[in-house]
Amino acid sequence: MKNNFFLIIIFLSIIFFTNKAYALENKILFKINNEIITSLDILNEIKYLKIINKELQNIESDKLYEISKNSLIREKIKKIELLKNFKKLEVNEKLVNNVLIGGFKKFNISSINELFEFLKKQKIDPETIKNKIEIEILWNQLIFYKYSNSLKIDREMIKNDLSDIKKQKEFLLSEIIFNLQIDEKLNKKFDNIKKTISDKSFSQAAIIHSISDTAKAGGELGWIRLSSMNPRIKDQITKISVGNFTDPIVIPGGFLILRVNQIRDTNKEIDLEKEIEQIVNEMKNNQLNQYSNIYYNKIKKDILINEY
Repeated sequence: MKNNFFLIIIFLSIIFFTNKAYALENKILFKINNEIITSLDILNEIKYLKIINKELQNIESDKLYEISKNSLIREKIKKIELLKNFKKLEVNEKLVNNVLIGGFKKFNISSINELFEFLKKQKIDPETIKNKIEIEILWNQLIFYKYSNSLKIDREMIKNDLSDIKKQKEFLLSEIIFNLQIDEKLNKKFDNIKKTISDKSFSQAAIIHSISDTAKAGGELGWIRLSSMNPRIKDQITKISVGNFTDPIVIPGGFLILRVNQIRDTNKEIDLEKEIEQIVNEMKNNQLNQYSNIYYNKIKKDILINEY
């Protein structure tokens, strides 16, 4: 086996000769059980990640290599597990197309044909991106099948909370989810993350340190209602101001850091039943995301990862 330094040399060679990538030998870099990751896969993943998150333009080459490698390994591990649970990795085409278009809406893309043309101009194979989305959709279905009966939602408590609220407070949040290696200290890990946030940004720290699927997007979670947060997170969030982030919060499967990007109050009259359903769905998604991380960490232990 060649060491990591050699892998980074291969990676840098690819970056310097992007326009002549066809002239380079496509080498196998990793084997995840029977799934392989090649030098060309790494190059294509970098192109894709740079498109969906501009912050990656400012990441050092060696870190960019690690991010792309980890992203592909995560995808391969999910695929391996999905093949144990589904006969074929097939998803309704309309659903896949809707998710694809939604993911690229910031580029003012409104149809699948426009998206495919856009990707081709970026020298990215549209089918590769389509396969990524299919894996994510099926993974989410698998997590739902396995854990839907474990979700804990108190509708009465939500209803009682909403009855006393005239304005809904919402937070635009970003997250970093991490866990600790054997003998790794929480304080040291948190200091390392804080240094990255200070030197670069929270978004780049999420890209580098977070094990959540949101890492690719810089940890962005979007607008979250205060009423949909569990009490521990609600308590932490309400103590910090815009631009600041929480201390690590213990969650199933690791630790969570949340940054408050913006806060707003919604003044519109609340449709109680509709609002309850929206909050229930948000709570379900939050819990399923945590179960997703737990399940991924569990199956990863049984996966054989070889470097070449």
